[in-house]
Amino acid sequence: MKVNFYPETDSLYLDLSEKTSADSQEIAPGVVVDFDAQGNIVGIDIDGASKIIDLSRLEANSLPLADLHIAGAKQ
Repeated sequence: MKVNFYPETDSLYLDLSEKTSADSQEIAPGVVVDFDAQGNIVGIDIDGASKIIDLSRLEANSLPLADLHIAGAKQ
């Protein structure tokens, strides 16, 4: 899973799978879910993310992580 924030569009994308999106559905204003060809969720796009989510903090509880990579982390 990858979490990507695009400041130029204030969009947060949760990339849940390596599979390609075949269909998308807006499930709430500004929230679009992407599905693969089999109907599985592969991503979630949230427009205007900074207005509805506290982007200054990320917390993960009880995830069975084999690897943690923080790209572009501010020190």
